[in-house]
Amino acid sequence: SPIYSHLSSSIQGIPMIRSYGAQQTCIQEFSHCLDQHTQVYSIMLAMNRWLGMRIECVVSAFVGFLTFSILLTYQNLPISDLSLILAYSFTLVGSVQWIIRLTVDVMMQMTSVERVIEYIDLQPEESPNVKNLRSLPPQWPIGGIVFDNLSFRYSSTSSWVLTNINISIQPNEKIGIVGRTGAGKSSLIQSIFRMAELNGRILIDNVDTQQISLYDLRRHISIIPQNPVLFNDTIRINLDPFGEYSDIEIWNALDEVQLKSDMIDGLQQQVTEGGSNFSVGQRQLICLARALLRKNKILVIDEATANVDHRTDGLIQLAIRRKFVNCTVLTIAHRLRTIIDSDKVLVLSHGQVMEFANPYELLCEDQSHFAELVSQTDDREATHLIQQAKMTARARHS
Repeated sequence: SPIYSHLSSSIQGIPMIRSYGAQQTCIQEFSHCLDQHTQVYSIMLAMNRWLGMRIECVVSAFVGFLTFSILLTYQNLPISDLSLILAYSFTLVGSVQWIIRLTVDVMMQMTSVERVIEYIDLQPEESPNVKNLRSLPPQWPIGGIVFDNLSFRYSSTSSWVLTNINISIQPNEKIGIVGRTGAGKSSLIQSIFRMAELNGRILIDNVDTQQISLYDLRRHISIIPQNPVLFNDTIRINLDPFGEYSDIEIWNALDEVQLKSDMIDGLQQQVTEGGSNFSVGQRQLICLARALLRKNKILVIDEATANVDHRTDGLIQLAIRRKFVNCTVLTIAHRLRTIIDSDKVLVLSHGQVMEFANPYELLCEDQSHFAELVSQTDDREATHLIQQAKMTARARHS
């Protein structure tokens, strides 16, 4: 219910609520939810009394009709028998009320049954024992990605959110993905992980992702999501849930993201539900440490630095530049300076590719969509972005 969900989210977000001084706002939202619940509950009580009164009237009318019918039909009926009939007839009031209310309760609870049946009939995403339709090369993947006439949508009844995407990404390239809200940036990433239905092909080193199992596909791609996923367990389980790495390797990964000193209880330090005992920046760094451990050749960053401070942003960018040099990195950018030194920038709009080229080349075109995005920042930031793109382009060609 809204009350329980509001209480749960408020308890989890107490530090944020206090830091922003939003206590009064939360109290007002809770009061609004409570008022709505009270209104609905009062209506339910009134309807119960209304129904009870109507049932009593109907049963009383039935008993009266039964009494007169007996008197007219059986005029010589002993008074004791008539009294017994009437006594048992009055018990119908409670029985009828109970049956009707039970029927209403069953009808109300049928929504839960329908939901359970829906989940029972829901097709599983894929069995973990599904075998690949083709064998994978020993060193797969190297990092090359080709989107071949890709279209993507979230269900068979929804509209396409990506249409006719045709781009080729070379191994080890750093790609920045930009666009306005709803342009299809996150949908492009979800298509790589096969989160929903897609039309066309995504080739990773000439291997069609639809011909391999989800397990093999997703375990070879690392991701740092915008909302980090942490389990209610130790930091070691969060970094290495399958026990594939030694303590030394895990400590080295934590050291790379400068979280080693924060682990007071070592690798057995507990992580609360959703990682609430860590800041947003620390949760992002834990996900980065997880990616460092995996050593995958493809890294996806879904606006990971959108909600973190500049220090954490700098740590993430530094680790990516140092440790993922030989990896293909796809970055959905919220801050343009995050991707200004990328090899190429992919500009999306309404699910279609507008531009796909080097950032400096796009900035040299006054009418380009990327140049328009840069011009919408303040003058100081725009100047910095242009200079940074120019320096990166010169360094790349030198």
